[in-house]
Amino acid sequence: MHQLLTAQYEGIKGARNALFDYCRTMNNADLLTKVETFNNNSILMLLTHIANSYLHWVKFFDLQIPPQYFNEEAASDMKDIEHMFEQVDVAIAGFLSRYKADYEEPFTKTHPRRDQLITTTPLLLYTHVITHEFHHKGQILTMSRLLGYTPVDTDVVRT
Repeated sequence: MHQLLTAQYEGIKGARNALFDYCRTMNNADLLTKVETFNNNSILMLLTHIANSYLHWVKFFDLQIPPQYFNEEAASDMKDIEHMFEQVDVAIAGFLSRYKADYEEPFTKTHPRRDQLITTTPLLLYTHVITHEFHHKGQILTMSRLLGYTPVDTDVVRT
């Protein structure tokens, strides 16, 4: 299953790169524009949130280390975002490697911000973070449309 999940993440990175390529065509001021309809978040803020969510679950929750999140208002351009996702890619590679013997073995750990025990499996945690990314990617594309852009295809299978 390790080879399958690693290949799946490569497809996800391809879809993410399509989004990043699209975002690089946008005016940087628009990437920083807070969109009222989306809780006054900007595109760069949502991208930072996605990176933080990956790190939260596959690094801080899994390894039980104190969280160090990216500041959602500090990213100033796509280069900042790309650097964040380089760290996400390293965290995902480590996570998939740690559990390659059994992705379906349940484990219980403490949620780092809620002092609450959570039981899950590596497979469910991995599924959670990738579906979370795609949820917010749809929001980002809608935000770009509200800012006057025509979104491109950023699916895993692009036509």
